[in-house]
Amino acid sequence: MLALIQRVTRASVEVDGEIVGRIDQGLLALVGVQPGDDDAQVARMTQRLLGYRVFADDAGRMNRSLADSGGGLLLVSQFTLAADTASGMRPGFSTAAAPEEAERVFNRLAESCRLAHAGGVETGRFGAHMVVSLVNDGPVTFLLRA
Repeated sequence: MLALIQRVTRASVEVDGEIVGRIDQGLLALVGVQPGDDDAQVARMTQRLLGYRVFADDAGRMNRSLADSGGGLLLVSQFTLAADTASGMRPGFSTAAAPEEAERVFNRLAESCRLAHAGGVETGRFGAHMVVSLVNDGPVTFLLRA
């Protein structure tokens, strides 16, 4: 499981002209599920998303986590994140989980984060064409692996 996280001042996901997920200050996480990802990866990614220290403390250093800051978390499923781009000029998707597996794992991740984070967890809509808008704060962007 991969998650490209971006510290944001705000972010939203729109499907067919309707906002389906929105946060203010917090993290936008684009999530790629890989074949074989299971509860162990869900637990590890939940821990990393909520505990990774990317928010400034009083001294301006990145020492505070999402859990510390109480910000929102916007999870967006993005199978292209798990693509194989090692060769050629076109991505391969054999390294991404099949849609049914990916949706099941992604939903478990969202539920795990909701149970563990009081700051609010929003999602996009799995399998839909989504328009993601964000204001990256920093910019601060990291690729996490579970």
